[in-house]
Amino acid sequence: MQSERMRILLVNKFYYPRGGDCIYMLNLERLLKNHEHEVAVFAMQYSKNLPSEWSRYWPSQMTILKAFTRPFGVKEVKEKFSELLDDFQPDIVHLNNIHTQLSPIIAEIAHSRGKRVVWTLHDYKLLCPRYDCLQNGKTICEDCFYDKHKVLEHSCMKNSKIASVIAYYEAKKWHRQRMETATDLFICPSQFMADKMMQGGFEKNKLKPLCNFIDVEKCKRDSYEKDDYYCFIGRLSHEKGVKTLVEVANKLPYKLVIIGSGPLEKELKALAKSNIEFVGFKQWDEIKPLLGRAKFSITPSEWYEVLGLVNLEAMCLGTPVLAARIGGIPEIIEEGITGMTFESRNQNDLNNKIQTMWRTKWDYSSIAYRAQERYSSETYYKQLIEYYKRKGK
Repeated sequence: MQSERMRILLVNKFYYPRGGDCIYMLNLERLLKNHEHEVAVFAMQYSKNLPSEWSRYWPSQMTILKAFTRPFGVKEVKEKFSELLDDFQPDIVHLNNIHTQLSPIIAEIAHSRGKRVVWTLHDYKLLCPRYDCLQNGKTICEDCFYDKHKVLEHSCMKNSKIASVIAYYEAKKWHRQRMETATDLFICPSQFMADKMMQGGFEKNKLKPLCNFIDVEKCKRDSYEKDDYYCFIGRLSHEKGVKTLVEVANKLPYKLVIIGSGPLEKELKALAKSNIEFVGFKQWDEIKPLLGRAKFSITPSEWYEVLGLVNLEAMCLGTPVLAARIGGIPEIIEEGITGMTFESRNQNDLNNKIQTMWRTKWDYSSIAYRAQERYSSETYYKQLIEYYKRKGK
């Protein structure tokens, strides 16, 4: 730990760009290697995983039967992870999304070996057994912050009694005191998340807000010309607020482009009028011109959104963001400069703000330059490396 170069073990349940947590870890792996650190990876075997020299250490893929046992820390995960620790001898073990498929047992194993354990939180699993602080996927709920038994009363996990029982016992096993003991530092992508962790009883001195970074190079454009539409990018599901958006957009004359797929797709298409275009799920090469040429992007979330990488990407492309004032989202919006906010679920406020966003003269290039500096990998790296090196807690 005395030298500039470190040996860092990154841990995440999947090793392919499945979601924000996976993209973050893949970007972090590349960033750390670019700074000449030695990096190993621990994940679960999965058919879509990218090739890795470390895959021989990874535990087998999840099955229905393993879903009843692996969340609690099984022999295979313990042995595979211990073997990697023995062979790689990391200075830092950096955890990400590990529950269920890997389990927090790996934090305890690393801690017992005297390793510094840093954990970037990507959801509210340590507070809420179903990750998202939504009761049955629709209503904001914090009951489990104080009493994990509420997950049984509400049957929150997949609206299933069995899944809720597993989630309850998982939460009871990996309780706050146990996780705090095994973890030196929790990195929270937003101050909002840090505040919620404190509300749930976690020690303030172990919580460090640090906004995620993105690959800003992929967001650079030759021009910042815009077309006459605004866009939504994300999963078409209740918590994303997209149904509220469609109901409001139906009343307005502006074109809305919806990028993404999900369980509400059929319902939303039946609801939408002709000014709303659904283009389906897209890869980045297709998203970039659509998002880059939009007058603005919209994030109408109705859950405690941790951050939303798409908001960072939009601003780095020079596209202002209209976002719900919920979760960590407001922390990244400079009101009237890089975008605006509205009251989550409030259709009147959303309607008014869409019209205001449409009429506002934005400095698109300035939005891009400010965001590219703020969310660059190098800005993030400087702070992260200090957290890695910090002595004690």
